Amino acid sequence: MARDIASAFVEARKSGRPIEEYPGERPTTLAAAYRVQDKALALWDREVAGWKVGKINPPDSEALGANRLAGPIFTDSVQREQDQPAQFAIFDGGFAAVEAEFMLRLKTLDEPLPQTPHAAMRWIDEVRIGMEIASSPYAGINADGPCVTISDHGNNAGILLGKSVPEEMWDALDSVPVSVRVEDATVGEATTADMLDGPFGAACFLLQNLADRGIEPRSGWWISSGAITGVHEVGAGQQVTASFGEIGSVEISTSIFGA
Repeated sequence: MARDIASAFVEARKSGRPIEEYPGERPTTLAAAYRVQDKALALWDREVAGWKVGKINPPDSEALGANRLAGPIFTDSVQREQDQPAQFAIFDGGFAAVEAEFMLRLKTLDEPLPQTPHAAMRWIDEVRIGMEIASSPYAGINADGPCVTISDHGNNAGILLGKSVPEEMWDALDSVPVSVRVEDATVGEATTADMLDGPFGAACFLLQNLADRGIEPRSGWWISSGAITGVHEVGAGQQVTASFGEIGSVEISTSIFGA
């Protein structure tokens, strides 16, 4: 069953066609959800450049025993900030949203996995501002809950890497004001103080998640550490800007997959 669900999502993502109904029995446990995700990774020979981390809200977090989830970021879906807004494709008839995030670059160490956000900082060699593009061919991916989100690649469709954050600021990320504007409307404002235990806590979670799944972490992988101002739904042809105080801003525009 996991293979059939994974195959349906892989084929839909390859073709850009929407999935009107979930392709099988929805997973209800983290183990079942990650089993589908891992099957999809095995079916699709696509290089992984890192992992997105997302929040699991109550009451699902209590029921599942976890407050975060993970999904793969593929190398060909990573873009870097340039003079013009980055162009990202979303799935027509599916789900699409943007999230302002700090992007952490992993540095693997030959030592026990970190157990605290502060300890996780040793496993990071670069931090950048950025955006995650969350898009799936299945429109109900978020409404159906975190296990369904996990089962389709964690609902990731790419990341944008912006300016580097000086290392002396890493301890003070909570003080950086972050906002997201879609077209001319501000849709979210917050800081990482509102994000569970912050970006480095997300790194802590991810390293343990990968270990539990038998996935060896790699230096150079990017960690999209979680939405700071929320998950903001977007449509095709929209322009989105995420601002990170004095550090700078990043900008994208959206288009339909294959258009």
